[in-house]
Amino acid sequence: MVETANKSATYDDLLAVPEHLVAEIVHGQLYTTPRPAPRHARASSSLGGELFNPYDRGRNGPGGWIILDEPELHLGEHVLVPDLAGWRRERLPELPETAWFELSPDWVCEVLSPSTASLDRSGKMPIYAESGVPWLWLIDPEVKTLEAYELREGRWLLLKTLSDHAEVALPPFDAVPFPLEALWG
Repeated sequence: MVETANKSATYDDLLAVPEHLVAEIVHGQLYTTPRPAPRHARASSSLGGELFNPYDRGRNGPGGWIILDEPELHLGEHVLVPDLAGWRRERLPELPETAWFELSPDWVCEVLSPSTASLDRSGKMPIYAESGVPWLWLIDPEVKTLEAYELREGRWLLLKTLSDHAEVALPPFDAVPFPLEALWG
């Protein structure tokens, strides 16, 4: 992960980053990371696959969500790119015309990697809380865990940590359970 120093990063700085890198602005600093490694990408893609039909499309599930991979979020001065994010359709009835979202999501998932875990936890989690994101999941494909958090009174409350052969039925996606191990296979 590369961080700029001594000046506040601008959106033009972000746009100048080569396309093979993910760029974010956190507390005025430009962070760049390589595209996700295969294990990271597999966990993110698999989770998106588990959630898309029942929650986004409403197939064999409640529907009512828009679930997206790596959306660009403009949350105040910050530009963040979570691995996955979801909005309730009642809050986001149609996609914006811009390449980014200014409306904070209702759920965010970050897939941790050794190069991003610190930024995800200490940099981005507080921004998601300040922006009022109600639910946050952290997935660690190295140790094969899922941590689910709920925002309560402006603070993250850890609801549960799942591992091994656990069944995932956690808010806000608790209506259609799936096996945690589906994210690693």
